[in-house]
Amino acid sequence: MLTETEKKVVAALQGDMPVEPRPYRTLAKQAGITEDAFIAVVADLAKRGVIRRFGATLKHQNSGFTANAMAAWQVDDARADELGRLFASFDEVSHCYRRLPAETWPYTLYTMIHATSEQGVRETARRMAEQAGVSDYVLLFSVQELKKTSMEYFPSDEDD
Repeated sequence: MLTETEKKVVAALQGDMPVEPRPYRTLAKQAGITEDAFIAVVADLAKRGVIRRFGATLKHQNSGFTANAMAAWQVDDARADELGRLFASFDEVSHCYRRLPAETWPYTLYTMIHATSEQGVRETARRMAEQAGVSDYVLLFSVQELKKTSMEYFPSDEDD
């Protein structure tokens, strides 16, 4: 069970991170506590496993990356962790997931690849496959973004 202060900290964190030298100070003000207290609560929540990671969403179209595709890889289960680490090390990869295969879909490792062109995505996937020694993969190019939001666990006072 979270305290009211912890809920306010989570509510502040689930929104956009201010792009400034001391973002936690701004978020702490939102939560109604000091910057030091805010950081201490975040550290405690992380230590307790309540917060496991921080995520960032980049609007890739605004940064020059106009092409992206989800690559679905069929890999040997014994190498999945190794290959996941390898694939995640590519700068062009923003997401890397492991999933269970389905009866008619044998792919178990997924990476989101970003580039400035469709050919750039294909080239990155080719390099990844070559380095991993994997030949069975498919590229699922994005056609349209329909929804891209973050989870909201506790609404902030500003949402009222």
